[in-house]
Amino acid sequence: MQMDNLAKQIAFIKEIDKVKYIQRRTKLFNSDRRENDAEHSWHLAMMTLILAEHSDKPIDVLKVLKMVLIHDIVEIDAGDTFIYDTAKNHSNTEEELMAAKRIFGLLPEEQAAEFIAVWKEFEDGETDEAKFARTMDRFEPLLQNVSNNGGTWAEFNVPYEKVYGKKKAIADGSSSIWKYAEGLINESVEKGILKK
Repeated sequence: MQMDNLAKQIAFIKEIDKVKYIQRRTKLFNSDRRENDAEHSWHLAMMTLILAEHSDKPIDVLKVLKMVLIHDIVEIDAGDTFIYDTAKNHSNTEEELMAAKRIFGLLPEEQAAEFIAVWKEFEDGETDEAKFARTMDRFEPLLQNVSNNGGTWAEFNVPYEKVYGKKKAIADGSSSIWKYAEGLINESVEKGILKK
């Protein structure tokens, strides 16, 4: 049984290597190179460790770490949908749920069930942990775009209202991080790197 579990876990580990090849639209800080999903997830995990004290509610940091590390694994099958995409809805959860069941299903049954539950909790965004994980997920690209003089906002002509509307979810997990983020958004307008 233990060797069977190990074989399944190794198959999963090999499969998720594909996350390194999923290119996001946002670029690394002060860079022209696009970030991949693995880099994004790692950065969110580090941000969680560093910024957890700014959560508005007490959180289980390990659970948040699980969420930020696995939330984009489904993009192996479903692909990455740009948050500001006007042609495709960002909430393609049915397609992503199928991907979650297939990919996490490579794991032993108990682990698969846990990972699917954690992924769903992140997607639902209702628990304190999910709210903070989503705060991290929205905050990191904002920091990247500011560091890149507008980054994807400028590249795809994304207006202030759309950025503000999508980034306001940061406030659900941390009012202090949202205050900081809101300041960055407004400064970006003043600097001319985000159009109002």
